[in-house]
Amino acid sequence: MSRHARPTRRRLGLLPYLRSVAGQAFILQLLLILVLVAAAVAAVAADARGHATVDARRRSLAVAQTFAHAPGTAQALSGDKPTAALEAHAEATRKGSRVDSVVVFDTRGIRFTHPERSLIGKRIVGPSALVREELRGKTISQTFRASQGPSVVSAVPVTRADGTLLGGVSVGVKIQNVHSTVNRRLPMLLGSGAGALALATGGAALLSRRARRQTHGLGAAQMTRMYEHHDAVLHSVREGVLVLTADKRLLLVNDEARELLRLALDAEGRHIGALGLEPRLTELLTSGRRVTDEVHPCGERLLSVNMRSTDRAGAPAGSVVTLRDTTALRVLSDRAVEAGERLKLLSDAGVRISSTLELTGTAEQLVDVAVPRFADIAAVELLDPVLRGEEPEPPYEPLAPHRTAVGGTPAEAPLFRVGEPVVYAPSTPQSRAVTTGAAVLLQAGPTGTGGWPAGEARRLLDHGIHSLITVPLRFRGVTLGLATFWRARHRAPFDETDLAIAGELAVRTAVSVDNARRYAREHAMVTALQRTLLPGGLPEQGAAQVAAHYLPAPGGAGGSWFDVIPLPGARVALVVGKVAGQGLHAAATMGRLRTAVQNFSARDVPPDELLSHMDELVTRLDLEHEADEHGTRVTGASCLYAIHDSVSGQFTVARAGDPGLALVRPDGTVDIPAVPGSPPLGQGGEPFRAVALPLPAASRLVLYTSGLLEGHDRTTDTGLGLLRRTLAAEPDLDPEETCRSLFQTVLPPRPSDDVALLVARTRLLDPENVAEWDVPFDPAAVAPQRSACARRLRAWDLEDAVCTAELIISELITNALRYGAPPLHIRLLRGRGLICEVSDGSSTAPHMRHATTTDEGGRGLFLVAQFAQRWGTRYTADGKVIWAETSLDDS
Repeated sequence: MSRHARPTRRRLGLLPYLRSVAGQAFILQLLLILVLVAAAVAAVAADARGHATVDARRRSLAVAQTFAHAPGTAQALSGDKPTAALEAHAEATRKGSRVDSVVVFDTRGIRFTHPERSLIGKRIVGPSALVREELRGKTISQTFRASQGPSVVSAVPVTRADGTLLGGVSVGVKIQNVHSTVNRRLPMLLGSGAGALALATGGAALLSRRARRQTHGLGAAQMTRMYEHHDAVLHSVREGVLVLTADKRLLLVNDEARELLRLALDAEGRHIGALGLEPRLTELLTSGRRVTDEVHPCGERLLSVNMRSTDRAGAPAGSVVTLRDTTALRVLSDRAVEAGERLKLLSDAGVRISSTLELTGTAEQLVDVAVPRFADIAAVELLDPVLRGEEPEPPYEPLAPHRTAVGGTPAEAPLFRVGEPVVYAPSTPQSRAVTTGAAVLLQAGPTGTGGWPAGEARRLLDHGIHSLITVPLRFRGVTLGLATFWRARHRAPFDETDLAIAGELAVRTAVSVDNARRYAREHAMVTALQRTLLPGGLPEQGAAQVAAHYLPAPGGAGGSWFDVIPLPGARVALVVGKVAGQGLHAAATMGRLRTAVQNFSARDVPPDELLSHMDELVTRLDLEHEADEHGTRVTGASCLYAIHDSVSGQFTVARAGDPGLALVRPDGTVDIPAVPGSPPLGQGGEPFRAVALPLPAASRLVLYTSGLLEGHDRTTDTGLGLLRRTLAAEPDLDPEETCRSLFQTVLPPRPSDDVALLVARTRLLDPENVAEWDVPFDPAAVAPQRSACARRLRAWDLEDAVCTAELIISELITNALRYGAPPLHIRLLRGRGLICEVSDGSSTAPHMRHATTTDEGGRGLFLVAQFAQRWGTRYTADGKVIWAETSLDDS
C-alpha cells in the first residue's frame, strides 16, 4: 500500500465508529452541549443588560439626590443667577459620576443647566405625565426618550428649609452607554462559551474513547472467541469458582469447585441449600455478605472462602465465590501464630518488666506477663541481699529466697504465699537451677512423681500441676533470685521451646531487678543523707511554739528543708527553702544551703541582708560547678527567712523564690501577707526586700514549700484556696495538729514534689519581764545601774542570779564606756533564761582576749564568757548590742 493511501483509509475508518453506539452518543452529546452553551451565553447577556439598566437607574437617582440635597443648590435656585452658580458644579458632577446629563430646573420646568448649552433656558421634555410629576416635586426614576435620546432619567425635587419647592434636579444616563458596557463584555462571554463547549466536547470524546477501549473494539466473533478462552481458563485454574444468582441458586461452577465441594453433575440451577454442603458453609453462601479468606471446614478439608457481590449498579444481583484448599497451610499457619504469640510475649515482657525501678513491681510485672499467656502459675523469688540493695555473693546455700510475687495460684490451692521466705532442699529443681546457673525443666511421669522431689510432688500433683520450669535470675554472673513457672492439667506440658522462652524472660527480668536493686541502694543512701541533713529535732526557745513536718518526693529525696534557729533577745528565726530537683545532688545542696543559713543567722543580720548573702553564695557555688563539666547548677534555689521578736511582737520576713507564708490571727482570720517576691537565689538582678508585721500573741504562722499546694492535677491557686479554708475552719489547733491537718486536707493526692511545712504559734514576753534603762555615758553610772538591775532581779524573785548578773552587767557597761559611743542603753529580759543586753552607738566589734599577768584590763569579756551560758554581738542601725544569757535553772 502506498504512503498516500493511508490517510484516506484512516478517514474511511471513522464511518464504522460513527455508526457505533459510542459514536452516536458522542454526536448527541455534542449537539446537546452546543444548545446548552448557546442558551447560557444568551441568558448571561440578557441578565447582564438587565443588571446594567438597574445599576444605571440607581446611579442616576443617587447623583440626583446628592446634587439636589447639596447645601448650595437650594440657595442658587433662590438667587438671581442660578445658571452661573450651578452650571460649573453640574458639569463637574456629571463628569465625576459618569452620567450623561445633570439638569437643574425650576417649578416651571425651565432648565438652568444642561450639557448642551443651547438647551439651557428651555423647558424640560418627556412624557407629559412624568413632567407633571417632576414639576410637582415628585421623585421619579424612569426610562424614556429624553432630549439626548432614550435614557434612564431620575428626578429629585429641590426645596427650601421650610419645605417650599424651588425646582428639581434631573440626572440621565443614555441607554446606548449602558448597553455598550455589556457589548464590550459580550466577546468575553462568547469566548467563555466557546471554551466551555471545547472542554465539554473534549470530555465527551474522552468518555467515548474510554468506552471503546473497554470493549477493545472487538466484534461479535471476536467476543465469542474471547468467551471460549475465558471458559477454558475458568475450568483449568486450581481455585474453585462459584457464581450464584440473586435467589442463591448455582449459576456457574468450575471443575475445581465441583471437586472441592463434591457437587453432582446436575448441580447448576439448584438452590445452595439443596447441595448438601456443611451447615456453616451453606449459611455463609446464602447470607450474601462480603467475606475475605474466611476458613470453613468441608469434610476433611479446610476451605478459604472469598465472596463478593456481582452487583455494581445497585440492582439485586448474585455473588461470586472463590474457594482455596488451605488444609496443608493450616499447620504452618498455626505454627506461625504460635511463634508470633511468643514474640509478642517477649516484646510485652521487655516493655513492662523494665517500666519500674521498684523490686516488687518488677517481679509483679513478670508474673502479670507470664500468667496466663505462658504459665498457669508463676512465682518470682529474690535473695535477701537483693531486697536490701546489696549484691549477693556465692555460695547460695542453703537456698532460702524471699517470695516476692506470685500470680495465677488457684484459690483452693494455697501452695504459694507472697512475703515469706522459702527454703529449698538441694534436691529441688530450684536449688539445681541456682547451682548450675541454667534453667531446669521438669514434667510429671506417667506413673506420677517421676523426677519430682517426694515432699513437694504430692501436693503439686494433687492440684493438677504436671510440669514446671525454674530458671535463675542472673546478671553479670551474679544470681539475684529465681523465677518458676507451672502448668496445670488443662494445658500441654512445657517443652524445650518453652525452656528457651523462660530463659529469655529471666534474662530480661534479671536486668531490671539489678537496676531496681541499684536504685533501691542509691535511694536508701540519699534518704539517709537527707535525714542527717534535716533537723533531727526542734531547738528549745521561748519565742514561739513550733512544729514541722517533711514529706519526701514520690520519686525519692528532694531538696526542701526547714529550720528553727533561736536568736538572742528572745527572738527566733523560721526558715523554709527548696533546692530544685531530686536525688543526691538536691539533698547535698540542701544541706550546704541550710548550713549557710545557720551561719549567716549567727551574725544576726536582717532577713533581706541574709538572703543577699545567700544569693552571693549560690552564685559562687555555680561558678565552681561551671569549672566542672559534670557539675550541677544550684541557681533556682528558693528560701523564706523570717524573724519573730517576742518582746516587740515584730515579725520580719523576706523571700527568694516561691516558698509561701500564711498568717492566722487569734480571731481565726486567715491572711496571706504580701511578701515582696524576689528571684530565686543565684539569679540576681533585684534586691531582696523585707516586710515587718506586728503580730499579737497566739498568731499562727504557716511556712511551706510549693509542693504543699501543687500537684499533677492541681494549680497553685486551687491549693491556696484550700489552704485558706482549712486554716479558717480549725482556728484552735496547735502547731502539731495544724501540720497533720494540712497534710491530710491540703496536700494533693498525687504530690509532684517533696514538701517542707513549718507551723509556729507566736508568744509575746510579758512587759513585766522586761526592764530597760538609758545609761549616762559616764563611768560613775556603772554602780547605780548595777544596783538598779539587782533590785529588778530581786523583784523578779531571782535572788540567786543577782551576783552573776551584776558581774556581767558591770563588765558589759564598762566595755561599752571604754570602747563604745553614746547613747548607752541596758535591757533585761526574763524568759527561759535571763538575758542582759547593753547597747551603744558604736559599731566596733568587741574581741575577747586572754590578758597576761601584768595587764590591768582585758578580762571583761573573758569573765562574761565564763559566767554566761551564751553571749554575742548583734548590730543595729544605730550601733551594736552586746548580750549575755544565763540559765535560771543553774543560777
